[in-house]
Amino acid sequence: MSESALPGLAVVGGGPAGLMAAEVARAAGLEVDLYESKGSVGRKFLIAGKGGLNLTHSEPIEAFAGRYGDRVANVRNWLDPFDSAAVRAWARDLGVETFVGSSGRVFPQDMKAAPLLRAWVRRLRESGVRFHVRHSCTGWDESGALVFSTAKGELRVRASATVLALGGGSWPQLGSDGAWTGWLAGDTGIATLKPSNCGFDLDWSEHFAARFAGQPIKPAWLTLTDDDGSRKQFQGEFVVTSHGIEGSLIYALSSRLRDAIERNGPLRIELDLAPGRSAERILAALSRPRQGRSLSEFLRRNAGIQGVQAGLVQELVAKSDTTDPVALTRWIKALPLVLLRPRPLAEAISTAGGVVLEDLDANLMVQSRPGVFCAGEMLDWEAPTGGYLLAASFASGRIAGQAAAGWLRES
Repeated sequence: MSESALPGLAVVGGGPAGLMAAEVARAAGLEVDLYESKGSVGRKFLIAGKGGLNLTHSEPIEAFAGRYGDRVANVRNWLDPFDSAAVRAWARDLGVETFVGSSGRVFPQDMKAAPLLRAWVRRLRESGVRFHVRHSCTGWDESGALVFSTAKGELRVRASATVLALGGGSWPQLGSDGAWTGWLAGDTGIATLKPSNCGFDLDWSEHFAARFAGQPIKPAWLTLTDDDGSRKQFQGEFVVTSHGIEGSLIYALSSRLRDAIERNGPLRIELDLAPGRSAERILAALSRPRQGRSLSEFLRRNAGIQGVQAGLVQELVAKSDTTDPVALTRWIKALPLVLLRPRPLAEAISTAGGVVLEDLDANLMVQSRPGVFCAGEMLDWEAPTGGYLLAASFASGRIAGQAAAGWLRES
């Protein structure tokens, strides 16, 4: 066991929030040591950028902040000093130009995460931030020193202030394993970690799963019925998987789907297999003689329903109803999908739950442990994909890093 004493800031976690906290704290004149459990920093950041790094969103701040649900007021305070324009300017300072896509999302010109991360880490190192990889934090000892598990044994670090940016519980192989919930629970309330931006399980037959897994449903029109009986329709696209469904439309609705299942058990939603075509038009088409054609061929010829959509009819509609044009039309316009449960937290894009914000002050300091700040996905907020996850992680990291510098100056 070895021990070190630092006169400055220890940042625990090398994701976007931790790197941002280190950057602003170092710019404020602090000595900064950053500890990461994996062999390199920003691993989840790199994976998030695999299909195009979505840094932030260009929509007005009122709409932007509204994406954070019950935490709109908290996150708005983080975003005000570091909005989408500020993120783009920050990336430009790193030599990475950005553009606004047709959906309003902001991407690097080359769509890649690696060049930005390399430039960022290089600048941090050149500024004097010290990196310590393969250092897994296991909490504090009785004297208040941070304890790390390393390849060389246990290390104890006495820092003047600490920023914890340990991530949530999704993609644990990249470092965000949620283990901190065990040792931090004595200092602050922690809302149970839950999957967010995730897929859901359905009870497919083996035949359907084997044949149609990976097939997209687009355009997809889903109808949800709320607890009060009101019905809402949502448009987008999603993908059938071997275990259920996932994809952009499902991710966007995941928090309300997950919460509804928690309240009431398996959730029935409805899928319109013929969006844009009226029930009357479909009924007229399905009332024509089949002339010995199979159901799939009949649906393709008469109603334009084929592939995975026709497979869903055969999977979910009783055989007796497939020969009744009225009943079959009803199912095609409102095919029930019963969601059993969200996919496991480890598979989710992001995490809901975490450190309860009411136990932190406005600067994200743990009220029961002065000098300890929290940032990023380990905080109790969630947001859809579309730049909102990274934006709040960046912004909260800046708040925590700046606040740690201010706290040290005052104390």
